[in-house]
Amino acid sequence: MKVSGVVGRADVLACFFFLSSLLLYHGCTSRHRVVWSIVLAALSMFAKETGLTALLFNIVFDLYKCWGTLFRSPVRWRWKGDNVWSRVSRGLLALVLLAGFRLILLQGSLPAFSPQDNPPAFHPSFTVRLLTFCYLAAFNWWLLICPWTLSHDWQMGSVPLVTTLWDYRNLLTGAAILALLALTYRFVMDLELQRHTPAVAGLLLLIIPYLPASNLLVTVGFVVAERVLYIPSVGSVLLTVCGMQALWRRGGGSGKRLMALGVAVVVAGGAARTVLRNQDWRTRETILRADLAVLPHNAKLHYNFANFLKDIEQQENAIKHYKEALRLWPSYASAHNNLGTLEVWSGRAEHHFLLALRYNARHLNAHYNLARLYRKKNRIAESLKMLERCISLEPRFVPAHVEMFLTAAGQDKHAALRRLLDLEPRNWEHYYRYGNWLKGKGLWPLSLKYYQSAVRVSYLTSRRAALPPLTAAALLLRRDGQRMRLLHLLTRWQGGRGAGGAAERAWRLKTELAGRAARYTRVTQSKSTCLHHSHLEVSAHAYRNNEYTDVNVKSECQTLPATTNPQFKPTHNKSETKHKSCPLNRNGLDPFALVSDHLKTY
Repeated sequence: MKVSGVVGRADVLACFFFLSSLLLYHGCTSRHRVVWSIVLAALSMFAKETGLTALLFNIVFDLYKCWGTLFRSPVRWRWKGDNVWSRVSRGLLALVLLAGFRLILLQGSLPAFSPQDNPPAFHPSFTVRLLTFCYLAAFNWWLLICPWTLSHDWQMGSVPLVTTLWDYRNLLTGAAILALLALTYRFVMDLELQRHTPAVAGLLLLIIPYLPASNLLVTVGFVVAERVLYIPSVGSVLLTVCGMQALWRRGGGSGKRLMALGVAVVVAGGAARTVLRNQDWRTRETILRADLAVLPHNAKLHYNFANFLKDIEQQENAIKHYKEALRLWPSYASAHNNLGTLEVWSGRAEHHFLLALRYNARHLNAHYNLARLYRKKNRIAESLKMLERCISLEPRFVPAHVEMFLTAAGQDKHAALRRLLDLEPRNWEHYYRYGNWLKGKGLWPLSLKYYQSAVRVSYLTSRRAALPPLTAAALLLRRDGQRMRLLHLLTRWQGGRGAGGAAERAWRLKTELAGRAARYTRVTQSKSTCLHHSHLEVSAHAYRNNEYTDVNVKSECQTLPATTNPQFKPTHNKSETKHKSCPLNRNGLDPFALVSDHLKTY
């Protein structure tokens, strides 16, 4: 099919290595064919877990082909031999080792799923689970025969549970079981003569690769997934071809003409279905609308379509589909959360956020959205409580730390800013926020430093992003009367627009110099001397090649503004002040500690 996606490469790779392993094991006479088939099966497993069943197919089909001589000759087992027992032993050992290795990659436990992913797996009745899983296996077989009802997502009520024996869908299950038993009986009766080897291979290819997705061995995170039918479709094709050949040999002239006509109709129908499905996959909207037409009772499809409508700002229609998703699945936590973001104006946002947390106590976005809502309602204590829970669930969730900065007061704001810089040191907005906060505290020299850092970091992302911190830094310099530094800053920004990698080299140089200053400060922490500007001097070669940052790159030794003089003019370095010590580096303090000390006066 023309329909494909990046995520679909796993199925294609797994099928390629799977079939390669089969061909090498059964179609080659090399002494090392078993080893290489195991390697190919391992590669198939790394692409997709179902690839591991290639080893199981090789073992079963090898036993089938050698059944006539299996017990007639004495067993001569040798590890490096080429008899059936040696091949089977090596295949079983490789199967166990690869399965164990896969469990190690999963840290010794299988993935955990929710009732939203696989409703029948969590039903308390064993009868309901058995009937539903058997029907799902028959339904998957029907999709291979007649792929007309297709969807990219079959979760959340797409396939209702089979709760009673009188459900008409059990007819499909019974027909599939009878066909499977009839084929198995025919092949067992023909075990000695083996006149239907291609059909046996087709049946094994249909059943064995589907076993991991059948929910009979382990619980999986879906009820129906068309992608898992990629390898079983090979077996379905083989069975179909073998059946058509048998009918062709037995049919007369008119029967053969009818069969040819039927094959032509089937091929034409499959081609037309492929063209129509390709049209469905053109855009996000078309695939969602097409699948909703097929599965209108799928809650997740309504939820995803509501997300699309929300993105294109069709709020009213988005609310309708969110409510429809909740009608079909009342405990859908994400739908409650997203609906709450759209119903802030109606006053029901808090209700939906709380319902989302009731159904999923670890829902990160529900905690975050509820915290924002409480802050807007001036319920600061409750907002902080929600933010603390949010950060405890995901310590690196940056929006929660930004909201903590906006909500908290005093030293908590300072801690939130420092955490933001630790999490995202290449985000210019955090430096800009820090500069604004320092400016509000009257610490203008440090505020200017962070504004300039924001400008330097923004060079690496976007030129437009540099405008807010650049404007703030320029206003500070103009307010303090430092016109030369202002002119230098604007000239550098204007020249950097076509400087290529000069800005990035300047940022690296600044980072390296800051690291040297920090190391020197730790070494001289026991002394009361200031870091001399000569240790931060930029060479003439670096200056000529624009590998410098700004005038302040020579000096971290700026004097602090006096609290009684808001128009304090910061100096550049120790040589200008002619002081013997520098307040910024007195006793080896870093800027963060300095800010903390000065905040105690407020």
